[in-house]
Amino acid sequence: MIENQFSKLFKLLRLSGYRSIFHKLCNREGSLSATEAYAADVIYLLDEPTIKEFSAFLGISQPNASYKVNSLIAKGYIEKELSETDRRTARLRVTEKFHKYYDETEAAVRKVAGALEEYYSPAEIELFEKMLITLSKKIS
Repeated sequence: MIENQFSKLFKLLRLSGYRSIFHKLCNREGSLSATEAYAADVIYLLDEPTIKEFSAFLGISQPNASYKVNSLIAKGYIEKELSETDRRTARLRVTEKFHKYYDETEAAVRKVAGALEEYYSPAEIELFEKMLITLSKKIS
């Protein structure tokens, strides 16, 4: 039973995310391709990775990763910051333009969380939060 419900939730989250991404891709000036949008999101989620960390996470070659990064830099969605201690190493960071592009996702999360807090008791919310923490640990 819980497996079926979790599967349904996971599918809904994926569909919602894809709808949101494709809506943004089609309706924004200076838009990103789907691959670029996912690459930028991975960079954001990895929290300032190096190109080597980015390529290793995605399982792509460093030249391929560099190509994707340079495209995102040219469009203004990410930037490189050279290390002060080792000038050969650079961290990738999303820009304010990226945050403007993706702010709607955070608003949707806040809306759902607020709705849950209105519907469920504080004890139920606390239990659900513990479940989410456990689930996050199991996934990572």
